Amino acid sequence: MHIHPIISSLRRHRTAALLIVLEIALTCAIVCNALFLIGERIDAVRRPSGIAERELLQIRLSGIGPQTDAGARTREDLAALRAVPGVAGATVTNQLPFYRFSSSNSGVSLTADQAQPTLHAARYHADETTIATLGIRLVAGRDFLPDEYMDVAEVEALDGSEGVRGATIVTASMAERLFPGEQAVGRTMYLGPMPLVIVGVVESLARPSPSDGEGTFSFLVPVRLHYNNGGSYLVRVTDPARRDAVLAAAVDALEAVDPNRLILARSAYEAIRADYFRNDREMIGLLSTVSIVLLVVTAFGIVGLASFWVQQRTRQIGVRRALGATRAQILRHFQAENFLLTSTGVVLGMALAYALNQLMMGRYELPRLPLAYLPACALLLWVLGQAAVLWPALRAAAISPAIATRAA
Repeated sequence: MHIHPIISSLRRHRTAALLIVLEIALTCAIVCNALFLIGERIDAVRRPSGIAERELLQIRLSGIGPQTDAGARTREDLAALRAVPGVAGATVTNQLPFYRFSSSNSGVSLTADQAQPTLHAARYHADETTIATLGIRLVAGRDFLPDEYMDVAEVEALDGSEGVRGATIVTASMAERLFPGEQAVGRTMYLGPMPLVIVGVVESLARPSPSDGEGTFSFLVPVRLHYNNGGSYLVRVTDPARRDAVLAAAVDALEAVDPNRLILARSAYEAIRADYFRNDREMIGLLSTVSIVLLVVTAFGIVGLASFWVQQRTRQIGVRRALGATRAQILRHFQAENFLLTSTGVVLGMALAYALNQLMMGRYELPRLPLAYLPACALLLWVLGQAAVLWPALRAAAISPAIATRAA
């Protein structure tokens, strides 16, 4: 196919051609960045928590007035929860992955006198059943020993004491960051001046509010909390399909232990996670809608322009048919014309996409747009352009020489 007739046709309609090129360029720039942001949000929403999400329930309580022996009451509560039919385990901890309402974090160092911490990580308090109840997978080392657990009141009394050592279990990503390529079990890390010996490593345990690059930096300490000292009850069910019934029975069991308390929250963990990522899902929907609308508008623009050109060139097409041009050649002419316009728009759009990403990086601290998105968007727009021009091109190919002659 000769390119010169196509270039000549576009020059005679340069204004319309320029408009469609600009439309394709803007669509390419916006869709590239939108798809990148959608991918980022999807990765965030799919981020693993490291716990048995479908099997977990949360119940938060608050006492009314002064509470006597909260530790004993917490033990009664846990015993009552474990006796509920359908409960596989119950524990109390200070926070959860992807949790809006609390976040306990600590700076972790490799030496006691380190000026700046090596990293910041989420600190989870655990009792004897926490790891099993949450479904956390231990990949190295061991669980805490019975004599390593302490009551929260004992910990508060020892705060700042000299010579105090403790045990901890860290996530695999945190262990790798602290001791790259080395065995972490048996090594020591520091919370300020306090040394903690790493006795185990778990596969994953997300932070309540993950940050980029540190979303799985977490560690557990063997500290038993009370229900009214920052702790929440977590119940693991044997059958996720019966979560609602087990949750109602668990609340009844707690009220039977002590009815003079307030139930602050009761929900399945999946609802907690869904609430945490609600804004991300809404952003995915918004960006997807914008991208689809832009692509549809661009497709209609291509259809409209191609249809207009078919109408304007009816006689020219008829003459070419009379001179021996086949329907396939007429079809390829319009497809090649559209390909040139789309390619020009795509090249300009790639430059605009990169510039837009640089602007968002500077203003909103977004990551750099991966180069793989540029050819992906180019391919998408090429396919869209060829699909949009197909119907007008088929109409042009169907014009007979006789109809063109009568229109002269």
